[in-house]
Amino acid sequence: MKLNINKSLFENVISSMQPFLDKKDASSITSHIYLEVTNNSLVVKSTDYEIGLKVIINDINNSSDGKATVNGVNLLGIIRRLKNDDISIQTLQNGQLEIKQSRSNFKLPMYNADEFPQFPKLQELNKLDINIVNLINSMKKIIPSIDNNNPKYELNGALIDIKESKINFVSTDTRRLSVTYLNNTNNSQAQLIIPKKAVIEIGKIFLNNEISVNYDETNLVIHSTNVQFFTKLINGKFPDYQRIIPSSLKYNLMIPKDEFIESIKLVTSLFANIKVSFSNDKIVFESLDEDSEAKTQIDIELNINEDFYIAVNSKYLLDFLSQVNHENFKLGFNSSNLPFYLEDDKFFTIIMPIILEK
Repeated sequence: MKLNINKSLFENVISSMQPFLDKKDASSITSHIYLEVTNNSLVVKSTDYEIGLKVIINDINNSSDGKATVNGVNLLGIIRRLKNDDISIQTLQNGQLEIKQSRSNFKLPMYNADEFPQFPKLQELNKLDINIVNLINSMKKIIPSIDNNNPKYELNGALIDIKESKINFVSTDTRRLSVTYLNNTNNSQAQLIIPKKAVIEIGKIFLNNEISVNYDETNLVIHSTNVQFFTKLINGKFPDYQRIIPSSLKYNLMIPKDEFIESIKLVTSLFANIKVSFSNDKIVFESLDEDSEAKTQIDIELNINEDFYIAVNSKYLLDFLSQVNHENFKLGFNSSNLPFYLEDDKFFTIIMPIILEK
């Protein structure tokens, strides 16, 4: 294998491969990046078995076919230190990969490229008819509610629940439930649970060509002409989230987003937990910190005939509000100390409150 390639182009691709490497075991082939020159193009792949990325680079020169693997962290460390000019890469008969630029020369050990893990075969997958921008935006909204290291492994991912008329995107960390949805016209009913790491990486990958999304019971694959991303799906049954969604609410209030955010931030500079009290003509924000006092209020006509409050970790409110696209959002409730409902367009969150003595 041999090629010449622009340093900046190669560095950008190798950088994008880093989240997909196995960094715990440097002796594993999954700590290596796969390189293959074929038909005057360079194929670059990285995977830890659970998640993977493949990029095809057409802009190479003086190439000859072949393949190699090389430790991804070490390769990036070398490339970053080189000047912004073409570099030469080739395999040597002694089992090393040589990287050259001007008078600089580096050699790294290779593993057997034939042992590199295979990526899913696209022709064996079902097609998911969805716009990639809508997919990324929908998953972005529910990322904060995805749990971390929950013994119920399925809660460590986001559910794509494909129903007859809509596609629900769902996550929960047991303290809150977040749901957003898109209309469904062409897709068969299915449920896919995507790991949190994969959800985050999908939002980072810049795909500017025609995008296809495919899946089966094991994998989700997103690909364009020159980029392919895959993730293993979580094998499990997501909780029946629909029974948590209230069928009716006693009150639905329209609240100004910016004033609400400003008030929360004012009283949470020292302590995250707050109490928000609602009455007919005002909303009062108070810190629940026992060692200090912080309080502010919004004067607003709510047209409610009884007072109520919510006590909550302010992060849950701010996570939701950071995704609100309108000047106002809806807050629904039945009574103090019960779960309450936040909504903006096709996105809503249900939050379990901190229980206070009345």
